[in-house]
Amino acid sequence: MPGAVAGRKKIGVLALQGDFEAHERALRRAGAEAVEVRSAADLDELDGLVMPGGESTTMWKLINEEHLVEPLREFGRRRPIFGTCAGAILLASEVANPPQPSLGLMDISIERNAYGRQLDSRIARLQPQALEGDLEAVFIRAPIIRRVGGDAKVLASYQGDPVLVEQGRHLVATFHPELTDDSRVHRIFLNKIP
Repeated sequence: MPGAVAGRKKIGVLALQGDFEAHERALRRAGAEAVEVRSAADLDELDGLVMPGGESTTMWKLINEEHLVEPLREFGRRRPIFGTCAGAILLASEVANPPQPSLGLMDISIERNAYGRQLDSRIARLQPQALEGDLEAVFIRAPIIRRVGGDAKVLASYQGDPVLVEQGRHLVATFHPELTDDSRVHRIFLNKIP
């Protein structure tokens, strides 16, 4: 493992915008070492990366300003990335409402703010196939995954729409698992790292 210390996986959290600190806490609860990523050099020695929620247009602008587009794509070709909410939008191959550029690392189509405005945010109970028991899911101005490509697998759905999807080494959630005390979704991601 490139960055592991004493068996712990070293996971970066993109710290340009959004609640990256909540992901850092969740990763530590799940048994990983969490470090903040703000530049291409910060990607060195990481075992994986989390792209947090936030505002996807702003995040994309900051990723461009920091010259991170190609370094993130290259990182994703070699190592696992977990995107939540805006992070899921940035990993998608197609983004609508409105369209915006993305890293295109997962074969999914996603619609921004599809559940409505901030007032339409909610907490739901999911029954993921990959986990035992219920999972609390916090949706905040959440996107909807409208299409899942053949190489991707739906791990959980809400109201008939995929909300937790994996494809190879990558994982996306349209909800915020970092806002609960349940670390199981972060553990799914950590288990993707050899």
